Amino acid sequence: MREKIIEQKLREAVKKRGGIAPKFVSPGFYGMPDRIILLPQGRMAFVEVKAPGEKPRPLQLAKHEALKRLGFRVYVLDSEEQIGEILDEI
Repeated sequence: MREKIIEQKLREAVKKRGGIAPKFVSPGFYGMPDRIILLPQGRMAFVEVKAPGEKPRPLQLAKHEALKRLGFRVYVLDSEEQIGEILDEI
């Protein structure tokens, strides 16, 4: 399954739960996760979407760790099966 399809399924699942999953673009601040997940009751997290079996690049991992140090949840999603579990945890 391609990354694009997994990302589409993530957006659909978030929408079904009453939330939004905007694409996160941060010019000049490379390595940030692909999506911000915003769910009802102020719940939010960042999600890096990858094709099955792919791993984040070192720069992405560094940004993920920086966000986690600030108290944010950051997930790496590489399969459709992970979506429900991630959203439940958020």
